[in-house]
Amino acid sequence: MRIGRKLKAMGEIAGPARIETDDDLAAAAALLITRDHRFSPILAAVGPLPLRRRADGFEALLHAIVGQQVSTAAAAAIWARMGAAGLTTPAAVLAASDDDLRGVGLSRPKLRYARALATADLDYAGLRACPTDLVIARLTALPGIGRWTAEIYACFALGHADVLPAGDLALQLAAVRAFDLPERPSEAVLRQMAVRWAPVRAVAARALWAYYRIATKREGIA
Repeated sequence: MRIGRKLKAMGEIAGPARIETDDDLAAAAALLITRDHRFSPILAAVGPLPLRRRADGFEALLHAIVGQQVSTAAAAAIWARMGAAGLTTPAAVLAASDDDLRGVGLSRPKLRYARALATADLDYAGLRACPTDLVIARLTALPGIGRWTAEIYACFALGHADVLPAGDLALQLAAVRAFDLPERPSEAVLRQMAVRWAPVRAVAARALWAYYRIATKREGIA
């Protein structure tokens, strides 16, 4: 589908539109500029946005849990150790001892969250067809999974186009720089700001993360 046609189609979509390809991302970025012209110089500065899609399922959700409330560098290091130890499947997590899990860098709370996820028997395939609000509701019903984690999963594992993890510190800091705000917006304020970016708020998030990386020389998302 040509970008122009896809742009028109995305503007008419009601529901969980997906970002599956680089063409989807480019069309959504073009639509974002029509929603808020301030993204035009941001997107020009950051260049092509990264797709950042990953396969859905247990491993993707566990990866999001690992990234909770730690720097991207720390999350990447922990995840690398978990991969090297083979601790990225439900069976492996349940078979591991506390010492095994703490040894790769999991805190005691995250150790509990990982085990709870491993026993949750989530219908990952069923989540693929759910709208964003239902995905968030089902995931946040699990121990240790808050809205940020659920939104990260919806964005990167499921490809939802209209989800923005407004509680993310890097997004809030990027918004200060990008929009010349007097102070860092709270989660509630950033959500209100993002209303005008629908139906492609996940693309706004990608743009702000990329802007954060350029402005601070640090990654905002793993």
